[in-house]
Amino acid sequence: MKSTVFLGGGRITAALLAGLRLAGYRLPLVVYDRHLQKLRRLHRLYGVTIERNLCDALEQARLLVIAVRPDAVADLLRQIGEVDRSLTAVSLAAGVPLSQLRSRLRPPLHWARAMPSPLCRYRRGLTALTFDRNCPAASRRQVEDLFAQVGPVMRIPERQMDAFTVTYSPSLGYHALATLAAAGQKLGLDRRTALAAAAHALADAIATGCQGNTRLEGLLQEAATPGGTAAAVMEAMDRAGYQRVVARGLHAGVKRARRNAAIA
Repeated sequence: MKSTVFLGGGRITAALLAGLRLAGYRLPLVVYDRHLQKLRRLHRLYGVTIERNLCDALEQARLLVIAVRPDAVADLLRQIGEVDRSLTAVSLAAGVPLSQLRSRLRPPLHWARAMPSPLCRYRRGLTALTFDRNCPAASRRQVEDLFAQVGPVMRIPERQMDAFTVTYSPSLGYHALATLAAAGQKLGLDRRTALAAAAHALADAIATGCQGNTRLEGLLQEAATPGGTAAAVMEAMDRAGYQRVVARGLHAGVKRARRNAAIA
């Protein structure tokens, strides 16, 4: 039976393997990496087949997952060389466009891009997918079926991938949680209480917003009574440039993704 083969044994591969095992994914899983220590760890944790020979890994592939850093993609594809059979490949490299992937490895290999969240480890990882224009329907289903095992899947146009990448990351939530909790501590809360208060402000509010039928604007108005403390907090944050800072941060992430495309 042909396998799902990961080329690269780093963090996102480990997260995906954890989620796939949690989901009871039945197809064989193979990981190729140059570093034996990484491979041994993945084998111990998830029972995957490990390969240090790239050609042997490719020979087993039904679906290839390119899971290396953007600056390592070109070298990896050079090592792969010609592909002489129909094969589906999905790249997880942020910023590297389908046009570059396709120019380095042409049909019969069919390309997709995916941006999975590390939360796929717990089967809660939102994944954005985009497909090369010549990617057949069967290959698209193959890719979607893989990532649907570890969380919800969205198809988006490739032109939106960089913006999605910098907007959806759970690191933004961790950063906001840490910032809000630290501010609470400065006001006199102990660390545990500050973290609980900040977590409630973020997680519970987001859950309510996602599950309810009320528009976000309505929730904001309901929570921030005119003349109240919540309204005072949000007004002060906006005056200090909160919205501008968030937009600037996302813009910096998009610039980094485009730089990745230039060096790939």
